[in-house]
Amino acid sequence: MRDGKLWAALTAAIGLSSCRAFAAPAGGLPGLGASSNGLPWTIVVLLTLLTLLPALMLAMTPLLRLLVIFHFLRQALGTQSVPTNQTLVGLSLVLTFFLMQPVGAAIYQQAWEPLDAKQISLWQAIDRGSEPLRHFMLKFVREKDAALFVELARLPAPRSPEDLPMRVVAPAYMLSELKVAFQIGAVLFLPFLVIDLVVASITTSMGMLQLPPVVISTPIKILLFVMVDGWNLLVGSLMKSFT
Repeated sequence: MRDGKLWAALTAAIGLSSCRAFAAPAGGLPGLGASSNGLPWTIVVLLTLLTLLPALMLAMTPLLRLLVIFHFLRQALGTQSVPTNQTLVGLSLVLTFFLMQPVGAAIYQQAWEPLDAKQISLWQAIDRGSEPLRHFMLKFVREKDAALFVELARLPAPRSPEDLPMRVVAPAYMLSELKVAFQIGAVLFLPFLVIDLVVASITTSMGMLQLPPVVISTPIKILLFVMVDGWNLLVGSLMKSFT
């Protein structure tokens, strides 16, 4: 039950902090104050956030890096559609929940519980809840990517990374995650590429020109991956890369 509350707090913080950062950086959104007349606007905003939540989860959590790497692995193995997209997304979501649970716990304690006890307002809860999320993303943002979006947003140079607004941190985090994911994906490809080259050279030297090398190399790559306990090694390395 507590895990469900932590996950709900995390997703709510992602959605609402994004709403505050991107939709209303200056004056807030109408209807999210204390006035009861704003209830229709609140419903519209919350329904919009539910629609955008998958994209926000992809942009502000480790889900992006995990999905890209798993798809690189599938391409390197040459198994086409095994594991299926649903399997890879499910595994990535489970690992994302595992990694983000400390962040969800911090959001729950700092924002959700005071809001539930009516000790703070909604916007105060959003500001408090976005801080653990911002701190998590800043650990993996490259200085070069942050500088790019500071320049594009025409903002003054911040004194520290903590001064960066969410509209700079989120896209910079995505670029940094994509770079890391492609680097790991390239490393994953190398041993399987060697197997492909060796098999292709052997079949060509034996005159087996009509036999596609992938017919022989794919079972060899799968067997090698299973023998070295590839899933354990890969997932273990990925989890350690976020610590």
